[in-house]
Amino acid sequence: MAGHSKWANIQHRKGRQDAKKGKISTRLIKEITVAAKLGGGEVAANPRLRLAVEKARDQNIAKDTIESAIKRGSGQLEGAHYDEIRYEGYGFGGAAIIVDTMTDNRTRTVADVRHAFSKYGGSMGTEGSVAFMFKHCGQFVFPPGTSEEKLMDAALEAGAEDVAANDDGSVEVLCGPNDFAAVKAGLEKAGFEAAIAEVGMKPLNPVELSVEDSARMQKLLDALEDCDDVQEVYTSAVLAE
Repeated sequence: MAGHSKWANIQHRKGRQDAKKGKISTRLIKEITVAAKLGGGEVAANPRLRLAVEKARDQNIAKDTIESAIKRGSGQLEGAHYDEIRYEGYGFGGAAIIVDTMTDNRTRTVADVRHAFSKYGGSMGTEGSVAFMFKHCGQFVFPPGTSEEKLMDAALEAGAEDVAANDDGSVEVLCGPNDFAAVKAGLEKAGFEAAIAEVGMKPLNPVELSVEDSARMQKLLDALEDCDDVQEVYTSAVLAE
């Protein structure tokens, strides 16, 4: 079987995301709107909103656009009403998939997600069928060559829960979702900049796929990510290099 590298998978995913920056901007505006709706429009007091705003700034989204999204979410401006809906299912090799969406039309969204699963060989499951296979957490990934010992000292000082080295030499730092901003600030202060820094769903038992299944799985993941209402797609699959 071909080699499997978590770092290679992460870089591949990051590259595909960079190629879809236009869509990422749309998703971030939705995330800002919903975060403001659920937790209020005060950025400093709303961790989810603060993270969304930081990501929007990293994507060079205009300040006025960000402020308008916050105002729509907090009820100061009229705008679309979005519901958060999670879909769960399976891909190839028994790998689990979570699809997080934000939508103003539930019928359209479920039809699009179901179509992507069925067309590309996956299967939709019921609510809760795979979510227990993931952990909701803050995750930072650093490239091979990063000093695990120095990173561990900085991470634990910043409030992280765990630091783990992968077989390919990359290093991961995990923290609670609400501790993400504090840990990120602490790591950056110590001179560590993560290649990936996000709050999401980390698979508890990754599934390594063959080259053939990896290619088919990638088509399924791409189809799901291309659905207009999809915000994030998480999988337990580790694709072959």
